[in-house]
Amino acid sequence: MARPIMLAEIHQQPAALEKTLHGALKAAERLKRAIERRRPRLVVLAARGTSDNAALFGRYLLEISTGVPVSLAAPSIFTLYQAQVDLKDALMVAISQSGESTDTNLVLERARELGALTVGITNSPASTLARIPHHRFLVRAGKERSVAATKTYTGQLMALYLLAWALGAPIELDDLKRLPETAAAALELEPEIAERAKGYRYMRETVVVGRGLNYANAYEFALKLMETCYVVAERFSSADFLHGPIAMVETAFPVFLFCPAGPTWPSLKGMLEKLNQLGADTLTITDGSNREAARLAKRAVVLPGKLTVRGPLPAEAYTPIPYIVPAQLFSACLALEKGLNPDQPRALRKVTQTL
Repeated sequence: MARPIMLAEIHQQPAALEKTLHGALKAAERLKRAIERRRPRLVVLAARGTSDNAALFGRYLLEISTGVPVSLAAPSIFTLYQAQVDLKDALMVAISQSGESTDTNLVLERARELGALTVGITNSPASTLARIPHHRFLVRAGKERSVAATKTYTGQLMALYLLAWALGAPIELDDLKRLPETAAAALELEPEIAERAKGYRYMRETVVVGRGLNYANAYEFALKLMETCYVVAERFSSADFLHGPIAMVETAFPVFLFCPAGPTWPSLKGMLEKLNQLGADTLTITDGSNREAARLAKRAVVLPGKLTVRGPLPAEAYTPIPYIVPAQLFSACLALEKGLNPDQPRALRKVTQTL
């Protein structure tokens, strides 16, 4: 099978991230000035699919770094129930790769009518979403042809870092400028990941575990495995996994874990030790800052070097973009191993419209 477009687009991410950062910075500066005049008491994030996973990351990042409460929107409250929600002092952020997600756009329209300050994050400058909000952040990833979103997901994460910065988060722009470089370093692992994927050719079900800032990556990795490899992939935080679902684990059951160093590592370490006792087939995604995560797992993908930052946020805050790259590569390589075309999953289209 020919090399899929998905792999090509995964490799376009360093350039796309750099373009998104530089291109969206002026929009972030404008939003920062608006927020200085009218600081929101609440942020609401509205999205679907991969964009919803980006929103989950945004929730953690914004609450950790700004202290502003964040909610994930339930679009049916607006689209089906026609509820009147008090959004007078809220910031509503809609995220969509295509900008044509019907319910997400309706949520943004209603939020603006209800008094919210509104922001749109999209990869499509001519889209409906780009026209509705007070402020827009453009992801400059170029046209994404593979149905499985990759470069638009990491571009959305970059835009959410800038959104946090606009809200006053202690994010150093120099730390953001190094993210394209860390993504490029992760891409060098493709030969190793392709070889590892061969051992999972017959995998039919799995669990992906993450916590905190990488919880969203657990959702995104599981989604990629479901849509490109047709694997039944559940996703959990390490805390929730212990509250019942761990009972499904038996000998050789595959479990993937995102394991950065930092505040989430103690609970993830305990999870790995428990999984080892159960005989699970564990694979961790980590970096040189956490060699213990590689040692405890049966298999590991270790990003080269150690992530270092200049600002006050912990290095873990900047791991989600480089950490998802190996997961994307694994999904594409596993699809090829299974004889599947990751660019055209069955029953899916690039733009999905729901109410």
